[in-house]
Amino acid sequence: MKYLHTMIRISDVDASMHFFCDLLGMKEIARYDNDKGRFSLIFLAAPDDADNAAENRTPCLELTWNWDEQGYEGGRNFGHLAFAVSDIYGACQRLMDGGVTINRPPRDGHMAFVRSPDGISVELLQKGQALPVQEPWASMPNTGEW
Repeated sequence: MKYLHTMIRISDVDASMHFFCDLLGMKEIARYDNDKGRFSLIFLAAPDDADNAAENRTPCLELTWNWDEQGYEGGRNFGHLAFAVSDIYGACQRLMDGGVTINRPPRDGHMAFVRSPDGISVELLQKGQALPVQEPWASMPNTGEW
């Protein structure tokens, strides 16, 4: 398993970039604007991690700006922790066998979400290419929030 990023939602790109980059010294390594989904993803890295992050996208802070959001309350601005795993199906099976609910199953062979005992959202991403779609994951519905 490899730590990838932590995602937080932001409501003001300029203020967030000023805080994280100008004041804390983080470096922007990638930005994706999605017109259809009306959101932007901005990946930042600490100066000592910037070269590795630019090449491997890890470790990063992902700032997610939902263009139409009017502000966040109740902790909704914290998104998730993300880890790359070598076998997403095996990782989810281990978690499920240990009593963890798979909130967003890896139906696509690529991505799943679970929650920690304290309710922290954890994203699991398949290293490399997505695995072939397989049951029981392909038909497993989402459960709760992720």
